[in-house]
Amino acid sequence: MKIRLIYFNIPFWRAEVSRIALYIGDIPFEDVRIKGDDFSYIKENGKMKDGTIIPFRQLPVLEVDGHIIAQTAAIARFCGKLSGLYPVNDHLKAAKIDQFIDFATDLNTMVSSTNQINDKDQKITARIELAKGPIKRKLGMLERCITERSDWIVPASISIADIAIWRVLGWFTSGLLDGMPKNLLEDFPKTRRVCLAVDQHPKVQEWIGRTYPENYVRGNY
Repeated sequence: MKIRLIYFNIPFWRAEVSRIALYIGDIPFEDVRIKGDDFSYIKENGKMKDGTIIPFRQLPVLEVDGHIIAQTAAIARFCGKLSGLYPVNDHLKAAKIDQFIDFATDLNTMVSSTNQINDKDQKITARIELAKGPIKRKLGMLERCITERSDWIVPASISIADIAIWRVLGWFTSGLLDGMPKNLLEDFPKTRRVCLAVDQHPKVQEWIGRTYPENYVRGNY
């Protein structure tokens, strides 16, 4: 099976959840990382310069033996099945994992909406209010979903849900988002425990060492 995962050269959760899933599962894949001018071509033409179709003119995109799969969650589930980080036959467990991939998307959308604010001070204020209100409420919901008896959101092993939440919250608490407090998780010990378990996973540590910029701040867990 020939696999190409296409995204920007950043460790953002939308691609990272699938990249790391494949890496944990020792699934060979081509990690294609495009530049800004390449994406401009994609948005204009709906394909890459090599002819690879990008159906919704968005990334990430996965190519499997010439077949194209778009959208973060679909790609993550496919890669999770290959790597053992998403169940093939347990439909209930699969649905439980799915809800947290969607939850990560909700968090992403909430914060990404502030990027449309041009005034820097207004953007910072909007993020502070988000962190104190809607995001704090969302994290409280997540905290209540995590059992005291496991390091993983859906026990009893790491899944794509854990990787997605780890990377989204790593982005939030990294200090890279002006106005988003680095201590965002201080009141959510079970969520912090999940993030730390992912962060300390040997294969995740290997991946970070191989692909992350030396000065990249992963998050404050």
